[in-house]
Amino acid sequence: MGKDVSPVFFSREDRVRYRQKVRRCLDVFALMLDDFEFDAERPTTGLEIELNLVDKDAEPAMRNAEILANLADPTFQTELGLFNLELNARPRLIEGDGFADYQHDIQASLGRAEDRANKADATIVLIGILPTLTPRHLVLANLSSNERYWALNEQIVAARGEDIGLDIRGVERLQTFTDSIAPESACTSVQFHLQVSPDTFADYWNAAQSIAGIQVGIGANSPYLYGKQLWAETRIALFEQATDTRPDELKSQGVRPRVWFGERWITSIFDLFEENVRYFPPLLPITDDEDPVEVLHSGGVPHLGELRLHNGTIYRWNRPVYDIHNGRPHLRVENRVLPAGPTVIDMLANAAFYFGLVRDLAEADRPIWSQLPFTKAEENFHAAARRGLDARVYWPRHGEVRIADLVPEVLLPRAAAGLDRFGVAPRFRDQLLGIIAERCRTGQNGAAWQTAMVRAAERKRGLDRTTALHHMLDRYAELARTNDPVHTWPID
Repeated sequence: MGKDVSPVFFSREDRVRYRQKVRRCLDVFALMLDDFEFDAERPTTGLEIELNLVDKDAEPAMRNAEILANLADPTFQTELGLFNLELNARPRLIEGDGFADYQHDIQASLGRAEDRANKADATIVLIGILPTLTPRHLVLANLSSNERYWALNEQIVAARGEDIGLDIRGVERLQTFTDSIAPESACTSVQFHLQVSPDTFADYWNAAQSIAGIQVGIGANSPYLYGKQLWAETRIALFEQATDTRPDELKSQGVRPRVWFGERWITSIFDLFEENVRYFPPLLPITDDEDPVEVLHSGGVPHLGELRLHNGTIYRWNRPVYDIHNGRPHLRVENRVLPAGPTVIDMLANAAFYFGLVRDLAEADRPIWSQLPFTKAEENFHAAARRGLDARVYWPRHGEVRIADLVPEVLLPRAAAGLDRFGVAPRFRDQLLGIIAERCRTGQNGAAWQTAMVRAAERKRGLDRTTALHHMLDRYAELARTNDPVHTWPID
């Protein structure tokens, strides 16, 4: 979805041409999967981190253009809202000291960005949803200036044909309407990429789907929106609703949502791209001049631009990626379930848990997805988003179990085994997985800390909700700068 687009208007001919081109790309992709050599020699990983900008009053700061201009760093990009940035860490192997390299590079990049942000009277916060956001912040005028965001907004709203309703029932309830996709900009995430071969892609995607709920439970960090305490990871519900192109009638007919967990285990990456073409009408019908058949027959590597653009407008929580680097095509699983923050070390602990566990499950003799019904995996995902570490999920041979009990007893040893297969140095394996274990022992992830702080501010200090949220966010930012993991943060 990094492609800039202009103009916003698309004709009927544009849509017909684009549909035909997407199907042509899909046919070529099928041929490539059978006969082409993909780059899959070593399991390269990647991280993308979405950031929030706040001012001295802990309010969102709409200053990303100014900060990006002063940064002049291609690893940083705009995101949907003017108060968002995205950092793309350099891909690397995690064997040996790979996680230490990630930490050094990410902290150095964030340090540069923080310096530029300070000069614009702002600071950076890593969090799933800024708790000080209000409806006046999430409006069309506060979308970033990049034309692709405006085109996407126009197409989603037009496809919906009416205002978008938000109805999230958690500890409290939020009901409101929006006339744009601006509320989606509240959802800031960390995304993990893992390069895999065509032959193993299905195993890795199925494994990632199996543990999506577990990831959300241990990493939840988004309990507040518009002053309401909702889900432990409200970002899940908000993202699903804020980009929903379906009016109620299409929902009742079972039309698939564009933010989608999926509905089945797969046998090939082709299954996912074929579902994209079969189920989802194009939002951005932009074609280029490449004939993928000619490129393939001439010995080149097809870009498959239309297929990739279409895939970028379907928001699977584990998304398939086809990309080209140094002239060689490769495939990745893009894991999109987790919020950003609270600290760099917390995000790397989440990454270690994901990379290690997904590899162990994908390479197991008896696949976990042969024992876990797909509907249970989806139920686990939403249960964990609602209740975090305290959620009860279904896991084969253990039945219904709390995430905080399942992870240390069953899953951490498997994550450690997977990290050993990657060749991760034992000291980093133990340090990062130890953070996950301590979160489970203390019951304190980002969401739990946020809600405990707000509760203490309201009950002990007598603050109203708005003031308590601002106080909490100030303290959150202060503690996050220490890079001490969130399970160690005091409630004060």
